Amino acid sequence: MDRTRLKRLLADVRRGRRSVEAALDELRHLPYEDLGFAKVDHHRSLRQGVPEVIFAQGKSRAQIVEIAERIAAGGHNVVVTRIGQGDAEAVRSRLPGIRYSEAARVAWWVRGRGAKRLGRVLVISAGTADLPVAEEAAVTASAAGCEVDRLFDVGVSGLHRLFDQSARIRAAEVVIVVAGMEGALPSVVAGWIEQPVIAVPTSVGYGASFGGLAALLSMLNSCAAGTTVVNIDNGFGAAVAAVRILRARRRRRPSAAHRG
Repeated sequence: MDRTRLKRLLADVRRGRRSVEAALDELRHLPYEDLGFAKVDHHRSLRQGVPEVIFAQGKSRAQIVEIAERIAAGGHNVVVTRIGQGDAEAVRSRLPGIRYSEAARVAWWVRGRGAKRLGRVLVISAGTADLPVAEEAAVTASAAGCEVDRLFDVGVSGLHRLFDQSARIRAAEVVIVVAGMEGALPSVVAGWIEQPVIAVPTSVGYGASFGGLAALLSMLNSCAAGTTVVNIDNGFGAAVAAVRILRARRRRRPSAAHRG
């Protein structure tokens, strides 16, 4: 139950288009629905603007499918992260039309025409090895209603590849930068542009990268003030941070009636 659907429901009751009993039946699972093994948070979209997302890792196929069905029945878009091809096909058998990105390991199903466009997000990856995490960020942001552009393999070993794309970078409202190894690229980008930059360290690198810890610490110690840093390999978290920035900006934007 998101804000738009709840407003429409209450307006229908006020105008007599829907009975109080029918409205109560539709609201019966607020704020959450107890499945025994999981409590589906139908209220999250109202609180945060983004519905609950299913983290598939560690869940059985039956659990993933049932949670996805209940989220969809509650009127929400469905996003499943860290999901394999077989589990995605099982969800598709119950939710026809669900899409799957093997690169991102994300499955998603958007109701109707999908969310209104929130704004433009650019996802940059330092290297091709960072693409799974970058794609997780890109697909998640797109499913949440963002216009997403991608700029891949422009790391610090050849910064001319990055600077050649200046117009694309400056056209974005939020920039997500994904990098492994020493994790230097987010500092370069954040020191170059004014838009919010969200840094994502990846576990890509040789032994002394310590599974992404070196990149994480580099990003946390960035000289480019204001850089936001999420956890190692957390493309999903970066996308949600971008969505929340854009939603806050959209709320502050004056309506057409108040312009001029």
